[in-house]
Amino acid sequence: MPTYKAPLRDVRFLMNEMFDFQAHFATLSNGALADSDTVDMILEGTADLCENVLAPIYQSGDEEGCHFDNGVVTTPKGYKAAYDQFVQGGWQGLSYPEQYGGQGLPMSLNLVKSEMMGTANWSFTMYPGLSSGCMNTILQYGTEEQKDTYMPKLVEGTWSGTMCLTEPQCGTDLGQVKTRAEPEADGTYKIFGTKIFISAGEHDLAENIIHIVLARLPDAPKGTKGISLFIVPKFMPKADGTIGERNPVTCGSIEHKMGIRASATAVLNFDGAVGYLIGEPNKGLNAMFTFMNTARIGTAVQGIAHAELSYQGSLPYAKERMSMRALSGKKDPDKVADAIIHHADVRRLLLTQKAVAEGGRAMIYYAAQLADKMTDGILKGDHAEYEYWDDKLGFYTPILKGFLTEMGLESANLGMQVFGGHGYIKEHGMEQIVRDARISTLYEGTTGIQALDLLGRKVLLGSRGKVVRDFTGDILKFCGRQASHKNMRGFAWDLTKICAQWNTLTLRLMLMARKDRDVVSSASNDYLMYSGYAMMAYFWAQMAAKSFELLDKGGKEQPEFYQAKIQTAEFFFERLLPRAQGHAEAMIKPSKSLMQMDISNFSFDY
Repeated sequence: MPTYKAPLRDVRFLMNEMFDFQAHFATLSNGALADSDTVDMILEGTADLCENVLAPIYQSGDEEGCHFDNGVVTTPKGYKAAYDQFVQGGWQGLSYPEQYGGQGLPMSLNLVKSEMMGTANWSFTMYPGLSSGCMNTILQYGTEEQKDTYMPKLVEGTWSGTMCLTEPQCGTDLGQVKTRAEPEADGTYKIFGTKIFISAGEHDLAENIIHIVLARLPDAPKGTKGISLFIVPKFMPKADGTIGERNPVTCGSIEHKMGIRASATAVLNFDGAVGYLIGEPNKGLNAMFTFMNTARIGTAVQGIAHAELSYQGSLPYAKERMSMRALSGKKDPDKVADAIIHHADVRRLLLTQKAVAEGGRAMIYYAAQLADKMTDGILKGDHAEYEYWDDKLGFYTPILKGFLTEMGLESANLGMQVFGGHGYIKEHGMEQIVRDARISTLYEGTTGIQALDLLGRKVLLGSRGKVVRDFTGDILKFCGRQASHKNMRGFAWDLTKICAQWNTLTLRLMLMARKDRDVVSSASNDYLMYSGYAMMAYFWAQMAAKSFELLDKGGKEQPEFYQAKIQTAEFFFERLLPRAQGHAEAMIKPSKSLMQMDISNFSFDY
């Protein structure tokens, strides 16, 4: 199976040379804590945790899975010890306020940590990842009493958190939520209902689990306008911070899943469990999106994590596996055949994985800086600043989540392809990466949901195309600066054409939707994928420009590192970016071919 090695050279290239995180941190109220020595210690410590603690239990955790026995969930062998080590290292509190026991560092460092952890062992990373969303929600919408009660233990990691949204009768359509909250005389609520697909909903890693639950008050309006948010602990907290009696929330079962089998996905039954309202009544959906945006960026990380891990498996195999002779002549003349990495088509598979992993990482790290600024607004109590950066990040979120998870799944499959038949066999570990990657395009909103959010809500309704005009305006400024550099003219010209086309397509869909509302849905997936290729092209062009600059002036890495960046950028522009044109052609077709067939005619056999 792949032996995980933290890609610290690429991480440092992005943080130190590409995006200048130290200059970025200087703009934040908590940025002074993230000096270069501290950041380097975090990177090295995370790498050690991932390579030596989490990666070794990745395959064994999948083989064993979680155990369920009469409401009790036990994680695979080694998970509890690994989680205890995670807690002892203070990793959960890395980016949370010092007043609650955290280290107070910028949120982007937590995302960098999560990427390495997720690549080493995605199933394990789900447990602390769900806690982060819970903490973010309480931190922004909780009362001071709620923060004082829950944040210290959550930040410490001895308590974990979840988000309980989905129910048997509803998935993404949360307007159908039936879980009810009955008010009590003491100001608490009794929660009744069943939630499904609850990641980390029950386990043996933490002493308490804090559930954030969507439910309806008795007088709530119908639909999404009538949903409130509640804190429901597994064990009732005592005043001294210890746990008391068990709250009547129980695990009915855990799912038997295709992948991430070491991550417990629970059915939770709330049988009059004590809950505490968080935020305003009937405005739980607004608060929930704090969690969802966190979760969606976290899931986007999963896309690059699986691309990276699959690449780390397929690259050494391609160098070692001998098969046939290269078409351009013998490359390993002293052996019976040449290594398959000398075949152009195998290089296509490898370079696609490399382009997705490194291009996606650049996209995520830039978005992490926006998330830092958004979080800084929360920490300073500046709602206007929070809203500004939240809107900025809102355009990136569906593209990151939708596009990167689709590309991550493709990359995982390509890794199996490099191995040929051996990739289909469990012992090599490549098929596990595919199984684990498959969920990423489904949970936290399917690709189709992300596409509708992007085109329908963010682009057409929310801004009438302004978000695209603003983003392409930034790209065009970059192109203008690069036009005088001979090595960058090709990249700049291709990006300029993409910007013009992106805006034209947006306007055309806006006009088409006036007469045919189904166009928004029929075009949305192609629009999202087009946007993803365009956005990744921009970041690859930036990396190429920075690499040319550092080759000329001298950088912290060897010249070969920067040359490889430039060559991967060239591959992306020549071999992957042309895919966008197929999406461009498809998205502007009328919805008729999708909608004209009578439902009864979809099949004549059943």
